[in-house]
Amino acid sequence: MPKISAATVVEHRAQQERLILDAAHAILEETGDVTSMREVAERAGLARSSVYHYFDSREALLNALVQDVFPKWTERVTNAMAAEPELSERIIAYAVTNVQLVQEGAHAVGAALAALSPGEALNEQATQMHRAIQEPLIETLAELGVRDPEGLGELINSVVHASTRLLESGRQPEQVYAGLTAVIRPMAREMQAQMDQEIKDYETGPRSLQGDRS
Repeated sequence: MPKISAATVVEHRAQQERLILDAAHAILEETGDVTSMREVAERAGLARSSVYHYFDSREALLNALVQDVFPKWTERVTNAMAAEPELSERIIAYAVTNVQLVQEGAHAVGAALAALSPGEALNEQATQMHRAIQEPLIETLAELGVRDPEGLGELINSVVHASTRLLESGRQPEQVYAGLTAVIRPMAREMQAQMDQEIKDYETGPRSLQGDRS
């Protein structure tokens, strides 16, 4: 039985899992893949058998990484959007923050998971991740009065995806961000202007009619 360094068995297990997840994530950021559990064990400073004690396969480890990384990804995007007072700027924050996360290496987890042989569990997990990441964008588009927020959200995400591909191909980050905002900002501001005008028309219209009648 391995030596327990924490106060309780539960805390020890949490520490060991954290070591393994951090090691696997570091390898993903450096190489884009986790090729073997032995490599993870060596990076974590553990025996390979210890890694298998917590994760019985590479697939299980990658799934655990997704559950660890993507909630933080969603929180990062949501916080960036919430910091912007204008709805149009929230759309830009959504796009830019997602590309920033790819630049920082967080996207490597999803890419490695996608490279696995497709399966029902993996497909469901990928769907849930996609929905969770898109949710704040769709909510913002709905607030702007867009008729099809899900459809427009997919279009915006296609621009984000194209930007990440440029980044991963070696394009300079400042060029990628400039191109991304050049596409997203005019559209976002136009939607904001339309919403503001509709609100203004709604607020002033009835009063104008009442003034005419008086």
